[in-house]
Order: sequence, then structure tokens, then C-alpha cells
Amino acid sequence: MAEEQRGLTYAQAGVDIDAGNRMVELIKPLVRATARPGADAEIGGFGGLFDLKKCGFSDPVLVAATDGVGTKVKIAVETGRHETIGIDLVAMSVNDLVVQGAEPLFFLDYYACGKLDPAAGAAVVAGISAGCRDAGCALIGGETAEMPGVYRGGDYDLAGFAVGAAERGALLPRPDIAAGDAIIGLASSGVHSNGYSLVRRVVEKSGLAWDAPAPFAAGQSLGEAILAPTRIYVKSSLAAIRGTGAVKGLAHITGGGFPDNIPRVLPKGLGARVDLARVDVLPVFKWLAKTGNIEQNEMLRTFNCGIGMIVVTAPQDAERVMAAFTAAGEKATRIGEVIAATDEPRVVYDGALDLSA
Repeated sequence: MAEEQRGLTYAQAGVDIDAGNRMVELIKPLVRATARPGADAEIGGFGGLFDLKKCGFSDPVLVAATDGVGTKVKIAVETGRHETIGIDLVAMSVNDLVVQGAEPLFFLDYYACGKLDPAAGAAVVAGISAGCRDAGCALIGGETAEMPGVYRGGDYDLAGFAVGAAERGALLPRPDIAAGDAIIGLASSGVHSNGYSLVRRVVEKSGLAWDAPAPFAAGQSLGEAILAPTRIYVKSSLAAIRGTGAVKGLAHITGGGFPDNIPRVLPKGLGARVDLARVDVLPVFKWLAKTGNIEQNEMLRTFNCGIGMIVVTAPQDAERVMAAFTAAGEKATRIGEVIAATDEPRVVYDGALDLSA
């Protein structure tokens, strides 16, 4: 009765405005650490500001991308490991920008939860800040939504939004991609952020707990190893694009794997032939394939299998393009070539993945 006389509060309905304000104070230094020309990376206003003139472009075209991290976020919640999932969030969008030849400029995030834990939220933003610094873009804003009744307990979800720019005429893929061009694969850091509904089913089938030793990664727990963050290819790709002038196309290997993503950067009438024996399959994929009894074609369409980015270049330029990526810290391997392809499938394979654990 006393509560009815005083009237209900927002906090009693499950939304704690004070917790949101505490989180904002915790993340302000993380946001400031992402400042770059064009943005001072301050938060608190109703919108984020970016001054395109300060970036040095002469005739820019803006490129935008948005993505989430899928059910990988569920593993972060279940393990209590929130520090790297924000890197994944940034990576999924900025990698999609750079494949179009664009330099990421700024990023915004959306964090929705059932009950806001300022410390957990700040840990997520710490990862977002780290990802933005790795990609060279500013974190200029975001939104935190406490939504009891939609999300349960400590559950949360993430969405990210990135904007970049490229000089007009410098966008990828280039129109001169042709049969005979070389296909180069850049190594991934793990599962990245796709296929986690299947990953979670395999883990469930294995009977292992998240804190059990990872069967494929010495010295790590299963949860820690499975949460290895998505590799960000922005700086290495921009260095190779600008340093060689020979990168014709890039394909970010996300959901759909090789067969769905490589054709996205190829003109009609062209496809790809990939030598699977040249793909360095990471131990995590071998374990997933064996434990889940997953067939090769399902692996190739669900996971990156060890290749997170595809590069297309003329065959005579392949060695120097690979050298540019290697100098920028990537492991680059020539894994195939562009071919004529008038019918499906547009991606064909030689050899087989080494899935032996």
C-alpha cells in the first residue's frame, strides 16, 4: 500500500538510470582513447560529430556498414568474459568497409540488456575502444538500452555501425578483375564471429564446460579459446592497397564462408578455384569438425576455416601484394585463381581441407 501511495518508479520497473550514468562515466576515458583527425571522441551529446574535411580526402565517397556478433555474445555472457566481444563488434563492420577500399572513420555501438551491470558494460566498451584503435576509427557515440522483459538476467546484445570513406574512383572491387587473377588468403585468428549457433551445439555435444581446458589450445580454457576475437584487417589492407596499387578486390569471409562471400567481389561470368590443400586449417576447426561430425562442405559454408580475408590481384603482382600484407603482419598464402564461371557453383575446389585433429 505504501508503494502505491508513493507511486511506482522507473527503477522498480527494472530500469536503473543511475547505473546508466555510472557506465557513461566509466567509459568516457575509453572513448577518448579513440580520438583521431575529424573527431574528438567525446560522448554525452545527442549525436556524434565528425569533420570530414580534417581527414585529407579530396573527393570522398562515404561507405557505411552495420553488423552484430551473433550468438557469440551468449558465450561471453555464460563465461563472464566481456573484454573482447567489443573487438568482434568493431571488426565485423570495419572489415566490411575496407573490402570496398574505404578507411574507417567513426563507429557507434548499441548495447541492449535486461539489467545493466556497469562493470560488464564498461568491459564491453573497453573491447570496442580497442577495436576502434586497431582500425584507426573514432568511437563517437552509442546507446545503452536496459530492457527488462525482453532480455533475461545478464543477457545482452550488441550492434555496431561504422562509416568510412574512399576517394572517388578508388573503390573496390575494381572492374578489371579477370580470369587468371591470383587469389590470396589471409589467415584468421579463429572462428571470428560466424557460425556460433553451430559452435555452441558442438560444445554441448562434447560435454565440456566453458572452463574446461581447450582440447585444441594449450593453456587456455575452452571459453577463452572459443572467444578469440575477430582479426581486424584494416591497417594491413589499406597499407597493401595504397602501397602496391595492385589490389583488385577483397572479400571478408563471414557467414557463408568461401562459396557465398568470394563471388560477391567477382564480376558476372567469373568464379574462383580454390586449392583446399593450401588452406592452413586452424586447430579449432579441426576440433569442431571431428567433435560435431561436420562434413567439409558444411565447414566451408559455415566457417572461415582459417582464412578470414581473400585478396584478388593480377598473377604478376601476387608476390609483391603478399609481401605487402606480410610486412603489415598478416600471414598470406596464394590459394587459388579466378576462373570463368557461367553456372553455379561459382566457387569450386581442388584437394581437400586437412581436418585431421
